[in-house]
Amino acid sequence: MSIQQTEIVIIGAGPAGASAAALLRQKGHQVVIVERQHFPRFSIGESLLPQSMVFLEEAGLLDTVREHVEEFAFQYKNGASFLRGQQRSFYDFREKFSDGPGTTWQVRRANFDHLLARQAEAYGADIRYGHEVLAVDVDTAQPILTVRDEAGESYQIQGKFLLDASGFGRVLPKLLDLESPSDFPIRRAIFTHIEDGINDQPDFDREKILITVHEKDHRAWYWLIPFADGRSSFGIVAEQDFFDHYGYTGDDSAEALEALFKKILQDEPALSQVLSQAKFDTPVRTLVGYSANVKHLAADNYALLGNAGEFLDPVFSSGVTIALKSSSLAVPLVERVLQGETVNWMQDYEQPLREGIQVFRAYVESWYNGEFQDVVFSPKQQVQIREMISSLLAGYAWDVNNPIHKNAKRRLSVIAEYCREASANMLALEQ
Repeated sequence: MSIQQTEIVIIGAGPAGASAAALLRQKGHQVVIVERQHFPRFSIGESLLPQSMVFLEEAGLLDTVREHVEEFAFQYKNGASFLRGQQRSFYDFREKFSDGPGTTWQVRRANFDHLLARQAEAYGADIRYGHEVLAVDVDTAQPILTVRDEAGESYQIQGKFLLDASGFGRVLPKLLDLESPSDFPIRRAIFTHIEDGINDQPDFDREKILITVHEKDHRAWYWLIPFADGRSSFGIVAEQDFFDHYGYTGDDSAEALEALFKKILQDEPALSQVLSQAKFDTPVRTLVGYSANVKHLAADNYALLGNAGEFLDPVFSSGVTIALKSSSLAVPLVERVLQGETVNWMQDYEQPLREGIQVFRAYVESWYNGEFQDVVFSPKQQVQIREMISSLLAGYAWDVNNPIHKNAKRRLSVIAEYCREASANMLALEQ
């Protein structure tokens, strides 16, 4: 079997793969993307973070998205709202500590990802849809992939460097035995798109994602991500025992999942009121055990981008931002490899990328243990603390100037304790 040759092979045409390809093509490098699916295709992770706008612009992709905002009903987004029983809170991302954009969009990923991939093609990337990676040989200096096309024919392709942007497909982690257990509990997400029926409700802001904490079990939470055409992405995340409590039987058919979803929603009066006119008109899906990690993110001739390397949790919408950041970090290093330089991938890629991921991890863990919820719903917060938190929620997890960045887990605990004390003092005064 003859082996095709190229400079860079990328597995996956999602945001990480498309942005990496766009960056490389604008530098004149030859790029082939092997993508198992056909676009547009359904994906969750629809609420972007403002930090991602920086990376989209860097990759030459931001104007493409802007040009199609109205066509695809991308919803302008300026923050996040939170609901827990009768408690309400919100953060405006324009009021943040970090420099950079404070607004972005909520997008249907099918359209958003397709736009990015099409622009990467416009820059000259060769995207091969419907092609599946069967095997990878990285023991040679230049990796060789065995690929099967839609006709069932197999071929091999060799690149000077390999980038895995396969997302939840996690091609290299599976083929190269790189997977490492996540220390997060196994959680399940149940989700769909709905006609939300939210018409001029004074307490609802379409320009913000709504995160609702389940009133009886604070480990469980809902996302509601409005689009600009009266529809929303809607999902619930919890550990398995939560769903078992509501009668989950292991039936993952769309009908059974919809019935389960509606049963859980009935136990949430405030959110049920928001969605009193909603229509479930799209099959309900589920994803379980999605948190993932790997032994390492890169070697001399390959690197893992975005979710292919590590995925934390959907609670603060970090997935696309991490994907785009990983491409931004990796591409200059790939160029150095192509020029014959030796790259320290641990020092120059993995450590910088994980610094931000660890910040995201800190407040994901803090959310589930209840500390960050105490911060979010505290009725009394200093302006400076709000701005620091707003920066984290807006995706600026690599801003080393933010006081929360260093020792984020410990500092979030200190802030939570301060907020709890302030709330208790306020309650005592009211009594």
